[in-house]
Amino acid sequence: MLYDWTPTREAGLARLADFLPRAGRHYANGRNVDPGPGAPDAVSRLSPWIRRRLITEEEVIRAASAHHGAAAEKFIQEVFWRTYWKGWLEQRPEMWVRYRADVASASAHSAADPDLAAALARAQAGQTGIDCFDDWARTLLATGWLHNHARMWFASIWIFTLRLPWALGADFFFRHLVDADAASNTLSWRWVGGLQTRGKHYVARASNIHQNTNGRYNPAGLLDEAPAPLADDGPFPAPQFPHLDEKPSQPRVCLLITEDDLHPESLPIGADVVAAALLAPDLAGRGQSARHFSQGACEDAARRASRHFGVTVETLPAEDLPAFATAAGVREMVTAHVPVGPGADAMASVIPELSAVGIQMVRLARRYDLRAWPHATRGFFPFKEKIPALLAAMHADR
Repeated sequence: MLYDWTPTREAGLARLADFLPRAGRHYANGRNVDPGPGAPDAVSRLSPWIRRRLITEEEVIRAASAHHGAAAEKFIQEVFWRTYWKGWLEQRPEMWVRYRADVASASAHSAADPDLAAALARAQAGQTGIDCFDDWARTLLATGWLHNHARMWFASIWIFTLRLPWALGADFFFRHLVDADAASNTLSWRWVGGLQTRGKHYVARASNIHQNTNGRYNPAGLLDEAPAPLADDGPFPAPQFPHLDEKPSQPRVCLLITEDDLHPESLPIGADVVAAALLAPDLAGRGQSARHFSQGACEDAARRASRHFGVTVETLPAEDLPAFATAAGVREMVTAHVPVGPGADAMASVIPELSAVGIQMVRLARRYDLRAWPHATRGFFPFKEKIPALLAAMHADR
């Protein structure tokens, strides 16, 4: 197996332990180099576990800080990048709605334009004639993974050289990456195109690709290296931080586990869990590696929760949750707060149905998110200035 995507918390912790000795200067010095599938590199590949919170950001940051101190600064910043994107989108859910509308519009345009449909098919199959891009497309389909630098190059070539709709590129990644995250994926593609940091786009250059792939590729003359950024697609909504300090008021609750947070043992529940359900993940359209990881990760969380809480965890579709909670004899269902994305979209349909049978949904926020997300109001660099204070608060908790 080219990459070991064992979808369990135990495997994530083992991956973290294996990576920690390299989380300092080795990571900082080599993180931009992509030597190719199967070759040793400097990155952690922890994101599939972090994205679903099989292991949490706080666990990873604490471990890296304890192992390396200040030398882990670059790696810790990269973990906080994911936090920043989540917090930014959490305060502007309209941007997720806008992205989904862009996907639908571009898909309809493609269906009506045979030339565009053919170009999209070639790009997704890795048949464009640009060797590096084609290899990355095929690697993504086969493994569910691309090095972060390759993701940036790929997105830039998709947008500026191939002139394909950015939203369909983001959707391609979202369906196939094992670590696909609504915030990081959507906003990173917007950033590459010049929509997120207005007028500042990321341009893939042949010399940079040649250097940082150790000479494996040299697409000189094949790339548009002087493109204009994408046209402004409208103003950002003003940031509005959501209400996240919900707590159960009842002594007995039903626990709902979702794919967005698969470490229920560490949730601040504060009540007796008398029943538990896992919201069945929507795997439609996902690539094989992504489906396998999501399914296995949910099963692992259900097993752990069953042992921890002493209840049988049933995997259920959203429409069965009201009857399940009613049969459990509870008035509240608790769940980890689900950030903006497909999970939150599904939750939006569940909450009214529970309310209709007299059951309140209580969304529990993690302290890490409550501290970090409110600072994601502007760009990453103002957020980065808050990282030392966030780390100090984290260490003070001990």
